[in-house]
Amino acid sequence: MKSLQMLFFFCFVMLGSTLLSAQTTTADSLAKAQKHHDELMAIIMTQPKVPIKTIGIYVYDGYNTLDAIGPYQVLSELMSVDIFFVAKEKGMVKNQRGLKVQVDKSIADVKQLDILVIPGGAIETFMQTQDTAVLNWIRRIDKTSKYTTSVCTGGWILGATGLLKGKNATTNWYRAEEFMQLYGANFKPERYVQDGKYWTSAGVTAGMDMALGIMDDLMGKKYTQGVMLDLEYDPKPPYNAGSVKKTEPIVVDMMLQMYDMGLQPLLEKEKQKKAASQKK
Repeated sequence: MKSLQMLFFFCFVMLGSTLLSAQTTTADSLAKAQKHHDELMAIIMTQPKVPIKTIGIYVYDGYNTLDAIGPYQVLSELMSVDIFFVAKEKGMVKNQRGLKVQVDKSIADVKQLDILVIPGGAIETFMQTQDTAVLNWIRRIDKTSKYTTSVCTGGWILGATGLLKGKNATTNWYRAEEFMQLYGANFKPERYVQDGKYWTSAGVTAGMDMALGIMDDLMGKKYTQGVMLDLEYDPKPPYNAGSVKKTEPIVVDMMLQMYDMGLQPLLEKEKQKKAASQKK
């Protein structure tokens, strides 16, 4: 289904069916049916603990698709929200594999967001940590946002703004503690971490878990369960792996070396720059 709003219609259909059959039911069964209907409607009409009207997912050339699309899909289940992609410049934005997405809003167009989601990627993501215009825009949005969030290495971008300094946070497993220390954050090896209004997730698929955590924070258990069922979110991976702790060490070493070839020189250079600035 497109969203839980569809269930709203079904609930009225169910009520109509109940009333039509009322003549052949006992008063007790009718009361039970009415109670059941009221409970359904209470879930559907759940109000968020804070109003959420605008959700922006910041994208850039080289972003990881699921980092953006996962939270987009989950958070789209909130009623009456405007959820959209935003980029530094409007137009076509390519993911890591060259998939093009038309983005109709630029950072110059977007002055306010209730929820900001910053997805990750690889080298292109690191380049975003050096873009003063992007970092300043995130800082401005954060002044009035209700949730400021990152997925995967998107935590590098959020960290580079200084907003995670002194905060508990997580990010993609690759040299995660080094990156979070670089930005003054306290790394927590969790699927996702909340510290006040800041929500950060581990790599890629963890963004969906984080988005569901936000949904639960906003809407509560039953509504969130409805979203999970709507998405049929019930993972069953072929192996008990997918995190550093669960994956065979040789596989972790292989992946680490693969990422190091492109990213470690950039990380070391950034560390040196940071150390030099602290000496001044």
